[in-house]
Amino acid sequence: MKTAIYPGSFDPITFGHIDIVERSCALFDKVILGVAGSKLKDPLFNVDERIELIEAIFKDNSKIEVIGYSDKLTVDLARENDAIAIIRGLRAVADFEYEFQLATMNRSLAPDIESIFFTPKDTLIYVSSSLVKEIAEFGGDVSRFVSPNVKEALTKKLSS
Repeated sequence: MKTAIYPGSFDPITFGHIDIVERSCALFDKVILGVAGSKLKDPLFNVDERIELIEAIFKDNSKIEVIGYSDKLTVDLARENDAIAIIRGLRAVADFEYEFQLATMNRSLAPDIESIFFTPKDTLIYVSSSLVKEIAEFGGDVSRFVSPNVKEALTKKLSS
């Protein structure tokens, strides 16, 4: 079985992330979304909330597993799950430098695990979780960027 890890904060998951997950499922038998609990970021949703939102979106896809992690490197998570690849998304040139550095470091730490890059559909290339949160914070319509359950969660979280 060929397994890939798709790590990220997914705060919140967007249609761009979903596009990458769905295309990854065409290449791998199993895709694990590793929901990162970063100490460097101040997420709107906690890890458990993000996992719940993602699981609801992919509830009918048996190829997908969602797990949280915060106490280990992504390459260690990949090894623990017998993953052969780490999936990463590239939206714009600005992402490339960071992602290239990350992939090179991961290759140094785990030469047996490949980094695979996906670009989202051209209609989603500009979508980021940060922009979605900002639009939602100011009452804008985010329904073109996130699933209905995420839109509802954003509305509820930002109104409390």
